[in-house]
Amino acid sequence: MTESVNKREKKENGLNSYRNIIKGTSFFGGVQVFNILINLIRGKFVAIILGPEGMGISALFNSASNTIQRFSSLGLNQSIIRDVAEDSDSQRQESTIRTSLRLTTFTALLGFIICSALCLPLSEITFGDSSYWWQFIILGVGVAFAIAGTGRLSILQGLHQVKKISKASLVGGLTGLCVGIPLYYLFRDKGIVPAIVAIFLALYIFYSISLRKCYQFKFEEKKWKDYIPIAKNLLLLGIVLMSGDVIANLVTYLINLFVRMHGSIDDVGLYQAAHSVTNQFSGVIFSALAMDYFPRLSKIAKDNEKLKETVNKQSEIVSWLISPAMVILILAAPLLIRVLLSESFHSITPLMRWMGLGMLFRAFSFPMAYITFAKGNKKVFFILEGIVANTLTLVISCLFFYWFGLIGLGYALVADNALCMLLYYIVNRKLYSYNFSSSSLLNYILGGVLVGGCFVFSYLLSPALSYTLMGVIAAITIIWAFYNLKIHFKASE
Repeated sequence: MTESVNKREKKENGLNSYRNIIKGTSFFGGVQVFNILINLIRGKFVAIILGPEGMGISALFNSASNTIQRFSSLGLNQSIIRDVAEDSDSQRQESTIRTSLRLTTFTALLGFIICSALCLPLSEITFGDSSYWWQFIILGVGVAFAIAGTGRLSILQGLHQVKKISKASLVGGLTGLCVGIPLYYLFRDKGIVPAIVAIFLALYIFYSISLRKCYQFKFEEKKWKDYIPIAKNLLLLGIVLMSGDVIANLVTYLINLFVRMHGSIDDVGLYQAAHSVTNQFSGVIFSALAMDYFPRLSKIAKDNEKLKETVNKQSEIVSWLISPAMVILILAAPLLIRVLLSESFHSITPLMRWMGLGMLFRAFSFPMAYITFAKGNKKVFFILEGIVANTLTLVISCLFFYWFGLIGLGYALVADNALCMLLYYIVNRKLYSYNFSSSSLLNYILGGVLVGGCFVFSYLLSPALSYTLMGVIAAITIIWAFYNLKIHFKASE
């Protein structure tokens, strides 16, 4: 018994070493880079073929789709990852997987029914008229495939099947791209929804194939009543998460509607274009956290000392990864807009730079944001993530847009994420005695100074001096990050 415990502890310590954290984050990050390239190419075609108005329509369909997905999935995705990763007994793990597949099939059907049944009110609320009702019915098919596919992805994440997830994501994303672009070209804005369906269908197929290849069921099939306790546990935690996710996506939806009502649909398209490009850069870090960090954190969540060590190590690595990305975003914003979008989006350059600064604070808060959920503290997680954080986002974003116009949404992102970072730290310190290590705090400060310096230099009146100083900051940031990643990777060998 003692020997098995020691082996398990040794495995956990190995998984949470700098070397393995860097490997896991960089591996998933590499996959995300490819997926980001796919999304950027798709965004480029949308921008060229459909323009700002098409970007606005696409953003509204996507935000509506995401809201329905979050509601219909009942929050099972993260609870599946947590329970599959936490289960050390193979028979219990199989029961969890079987239950998860059944539940996600049910929630996929629920998503289709909701989207189809509410097609008329969704069309009127989203676009101000009922002419888009039939597109929402087609969107319901995409929602169903998205929910079912994400359920299978969650199981793969819980099993820590890095290579399987990577291959399925790459092939599925590429397939969706190859099908989606001709739809935009042939049907213009009428091709947006079929393109969304094509992407979700491709991902569902490849995640299903990957799950069959990596996991073979070994035990006898049980009756449904035997799965009820597992289903209850998944649903209780999932519904709390779902509530937070639904509120978050509803907030995004409401912000888009507020921008459309107090601005225009072009403003929605410009805002989403800036948000999309910014998210492509920071999304590598956030997706790697979700894929690799959360399953690792769930394994050791009961031990506060190990949890503190893991969160602080991940925080350091996040600072080394996000700082160069945001410096490059701020420096190259005009070029990125020209390459990834079109000249008609040139006006969003200042907005993108503010968003880059805001994403830095979001990345800094991410390792702490996972703690309450990994702990299974449903009440605190819902209040913190579902109510307080989302209320801040909605109020600050709407007020700042009303006061300052489109650039106000950039100010809002900075203020919102800085406040959330402070909030997460206070709550986790009080509940779990979490505090920054001196090393993680130092790296946060250095990363903040470098990105903040680049941002300030972007406002200099002399373009030559501005870009020279930003280039110097970028070089320093990349060298600093690369050096730290290299020495910590080697030190963990």
